[in-house]
Amino acid sequence: MKTGLFITVEGGEGAGKTTIVDKIEQDLRARNISVVRTREPGGIRIAERIREVILDVDHTEMDARTEALLYAAARRQHLIEKVLPALEEGNVVICDRFIDSSLAYQGHARGIGFNDVLAINEFAIEGNYPDLTLFFNIEPEVGLARIKRSGTREVNRLDQEVFDFHEKVKEGYEKVIAQYPDRMAVINADQEVDAVFSDAMAVINDFLKKSSK
Repeated sequence: MKTGLFITVEGGEGAGKTTIVDKIEQDLRARNISVVRTREPGGIRIAERIREVILDVDHTEMDARTEALLYAAARRQHLIEKVLPALEEGNVVICDRFIDSSLAYQGHARGIGFNDVLAINEFAIEGNYPDLTLFFNIEPEVGLARIKRSGTREVNRLDQEVFDFHEKVKEGYEKVIAQYPDRMAVINADQEVDAVFSDAMAVINDFLKKSSK
């Protein structure tokens, strides 16, 4: 039975999740809060291997349903091998992407169907939804421009998608937010880093306070 807290972060390409999570992790650790940070797809050996297959720029022929199933498979292994044990030990787990990414990217943007992708992911996670999800909201053109300017982020297969795909991802996330309003917190990511961090920490601190009661 889990005793820790499961926090996930979501957003389109270039939303700045990694930068903000770095700062969140540092803040929590400085307060002696036990944190386990991880990512999807990945976080453990098997899931990292699946990540390589999914994001390989040469795998352009990958079918959308194959992609969705691979994400769900990686998610399952990562959940049972890393996330749940960490939660059972009482840690705060911060995960870069989880089920909501599949719903937005594969369910909506790929056109597979929101409910179909939800079904295979519910099979994978067995009801282990995040306690809190931070969605870093940014317009696709702004996020993609950030990636182009930085030149430091890994280039993956999703970066080859046309702009319309990224617009559909944003639409997908809006659908996710509407479906799970109780756990989704929208953060304006089109601000200076310190402002985004401040907004994110305000949500997290409020959540931690409520969870301790």
